[in-house]
Amino acid sequence: MPSTVNRQPSTVHRPPSTVFSIITVVYNGSALLPGTIESVRRQTYPHIEYLVIDGGSSDGTVEIIRKYAAEMPNLHWISEKDRGLYDAMNKGLHRATGDFVWFLNCGDHLHASDTVEKIAGLVSPETDVLYGETQLVDDARQPIGTMSELSTRALPLRLHWRDYLGGMLVVHQSFVPRRTLAPLYMEGNLCADYDWCLRILKKSRQNVNTGEILCDYLMGGISKQRHRQSLHDRFLVMKKHFGLAAALLAHTWIFIRAGLHWVSRRNQVRY
Repeated sequence: MPSTVNRQPSTVHRPPSTVFSIITVVYNGSALLPGTIESVRRQTYPHIEYLVIDGGSSDGTVEIIRKYAAEMPNLHWISEKDRGLYDAMNKGLHRATGDFVWFLNCGDHLHASDTVEKIAGLVSPETDVLYGETQLVDDARQPIGTMSELSTRALPLRLHWRDYLGGMLVVHQSFVPRRTLAPLYMEGNLCADYDWCLRILKKSRQNVNTGEILCDYLMGGISKQRHRQSLHDRFLVMKKHFGLAAALLAHTWIFIRAGLHWVSRRNQVRY
């Protein structure tokens, strides 16, 4: 008579779910913040840590954050004075605990309710950066076109740090790096996000083009409002990473490219 072997049910070991830390920095943004928070709240993906970093607003922003925090257990927030945008963003980095960090500015929205779910499915153990397309919208939230369509910077199929010699190639809000690779931002430079992306890409193993529109980007921003200083600060970052000669040549091409872009899209919307 054959012997009987008692076997325990096999245990399937599934990798832990990827957690995304989404960070919104805000100061006196009561008109725009609800839409940004709603775009996070409606996500179908459950593993999201949402951090709202307020700079000590006085326009009702704090009351809005407090209201949403009571309804969203994954929303954590602080409100205190800071030294500016990148100091506030660093506060978000210090508090983030997720596998990936994602900066979503006040006024910008995650593109669709399943945006995070879609890109989470693309993560492998070697994935260090997820990136995608950006939809530009106007003040009425009407789509104007993608960044690839309206600017001089077409989203690359593959991403390498040397591709950034021509300037910021992927919009910051559509660039999602692994938290352990994300350094603190330099302060006192309007193009600190450009430097931040370069430092991450120099260390990353696998950069994944998600093939998705990740963010609805509200046109404007500090770098557009303070264009002259932004150009100067971008040159400093470029020189730091690529050297003086390469930075000078790159800026010559950037100005030529901008002129060609202006001519090709004359009387049309452009960024």
